[in-house]
Amino acid sequence: MRKETTGTVISVSKQWWLKINTKVIRKGPMDGAVFPHIIKVSYIVDGKEYTGKKWISAGTPVPIEGGSVKVVYNDDAPTKAEILY
Repeated sequence: MRKETTGTVISVSKQWWLKINTKVIRKGPMDGAVFPHIIKVSYIVDGKEYTGKKWISAGTPVPIEGGSVKVVYNDDAPTKAEILY
């Protein structure tokens, strides 16, 4: 059975090695560059703390560190969770 809980964002890291150029013609190397992010989320199920990661594509707003996100997990395997953002 799928259940839902709230998780807390514990870290946000930018993937500097994967630059996406949004402009066709640029004036400098970082002009129009956006980067994807990886967020690490901590959530609690039945008194036990779990962590999970989610890759967020370039150009999508990123949650702030300490913010809350929705986490959906299976009752029998809470380590396999889906972070909804």
